Amino acid sequence: MAEACNGPPPQVFVVDSQACPVSVPMGRKQRWERASKNFLLLTLVLVVFGLVVQGYLIHSLNKKMETFSHRLSHLTSQNLSGPISSSLQGDKMQSQDRPKATNEITMIRPQTVDQERPFAHLMGSNRTVDKDNVVQWLNNSGDSITYNMGYRNGRLLVEKEGYYYIYSKVSLDAEEECLYFQHEVWRDTTAYGKPIQLLKSKRPRCLTDRPANRNPSAVDDYWNSFLAGIFELNKGDGIYVKLDSKEKRLPDPADNLLGGFMISEKHPRPTQ
Repeated sequence: MAEACNGPPPQVFVVDSQACPVSVPMGRKQRWERASKNFLLLTLVLVVFGLVVQGYLIHSLNKKMETFSHRLSHLTSQNLSGPISSSLQGDKMQSQDRPKATNEITMIRPQTVDQERPFAHLMGSNRTVDKDNVVQWLNNSGDSITYNMGYRNGRLLVEKEGYYYIYSKVSLDAEEECLYFQHEVWRDTTAYGKPIQLLKSKRPRCLTDRPANRNPSAVDDYWNSFLAGIFELNKGDGIYVKLDSKEKRLPDPADNLLGGFMISEKHPRPTQ
């Protein structure tokens, strides 16, 4: 019997049929093919595992949805059956106590908050400014109107506290060569010891020389000012307009106005 295959390699040109074959190293192509097969096998296993997990999750979700739908339908049927039966019993008891016939119809008018909001619009008067330079206005005549607001001595009186939009416009005759114009809106309130200035506009104006062949225009002799703002007013406050001098002449009452309206009621502020 031949010796073990761990001896020295045979000599050249010596043929031995019982010699052990020499192992040939594996090529790169064969190793790549084997690695690819292993990767594909692993990927296939992961895909199958993912499908199994997905199927289990979908099945569990369907079971939970069925249980939830059953409970919801049961609760809905209980809520609907309870009020209906109780209302039927109540109607039956009321019908026994109710008179047999009646012809009375009860009218319930909805409360319209917007219709109760105060507003006022005052036009200028012939008596333009008093001794304190406070502009006077027409009240309850012409286009002047007040609703849930009062008027006294050139002052627009607030009867309901809230947030108001206040506006004023004045037009002055500027026939003088140079004119200093100051238009102010003030507030009288019991919350402070003196009046509060809300709005102010002041501006100097000097007329330019007109050409000799140009006819004088009434537009050149007028100066307009418009003031407006939103303010928080209390009940009893008075809003009035002042000019810098009582000698200023308001040419047209329709071009001068004072007004305001409530845009929102006053709500209590939350305490911290």
